[in-house]
Amino acid sequence: MTLHAEVVAAREAFSSAGIGSPEADAVELAAFVLGVDAGEVRRRMVLRSPVDAAFSERYAGLVAERSARVPLQHLTGRAWFRGLELHVGPGVFVPRPETEVVAGWAVDAARAAMEKGVVEPVVVDLCTGSGAIALAVKAEVSDARVHAVEVSDLAVAWARRNVEATGLGVELDHGDAITAYGQLEGLVDVVVSNPPYIPTTAEPVDPEVRDHDPHVALYGGSEDGLAIPRLVAARSASLLRPGGVLVMEHADVQGESLPAALRATGSWAHVEDRADLTGRPRAVVAVRA
Repeated sequence: MTLHAEVVAAREAFSSAGIGSPEADAVELAAFVLGVDAGEVRRRMVLRSPVDAAFSERYAGLVAERSARVPLQHLTGRAWFRGLELHVGPGVFVPRPETEVVAGWAVDAARAAMEKGVVEPVVVDLCTGSGAIALAVKAEVSDARVHAVEVSDLAVAWARRNVEATGLGVELDHGDAITAYGQLEGLVDVVVSNPPYIPTTAEPVDPEVRDHDPHVALYGGSEDGLAIPRLVAARSASLLRPGGVLVMEHADVQGESLPAALRATGSWAHVEDRADLTGRPRAVVAVRA
């Protein structure tokens, strides 16, 4: 059989299973098995390159698991985030493409601090999970001093692996975001967070999220999903210097409620909500009063 035929069959299986990106997933799994990149897979598909029985057997097994809605990233053990290849798997939240935009706003805030004369902006990532946002900030603002904290034993192990694998100088801590970094109170230039925010009365639609992402990374602790984000925002207000910036991701239904909650505290001089590339409300950006 040819690689083209194998990938086309996988794509059709994924489409039947309701997977939203069947072509990309089929190619990525083939790339993983072959040990090449997606571009090379597509080149070999055009050439109708043959594959051997070992490839077919391993690929078929992965296709079956993905069709059962096991996350693609759990099968390959990797996720791509703003050009970084991260290690992920069971026990850690898989970083999403929409969070790349949130990380970008944190990068912008750190660079803005440098433009105002801060030589080494201090950036804190609360609820870091795999370390994706913290590592992206450090990769793109090399002069920043980036701290990241995660409460989950499993997730912090993945984050530690990613810090070591990337060689980026993120200072990772295992602890509670709500009480972390007492030594940095009033000294931080940027706080960024993708906290748990799904309402406790809601259930994720996608099986990859509902059945595989850790619940500690998903649910926000209240019916509106804002109990934990409110606590994270309060901690951020303590950490940030006046004029420091908070960037916090939220659910698309919280584009009004979370900014309103922040405004009501009186801790913020400016609060705005921003949409992601699909136009959905994605994150609140607030300036410490």
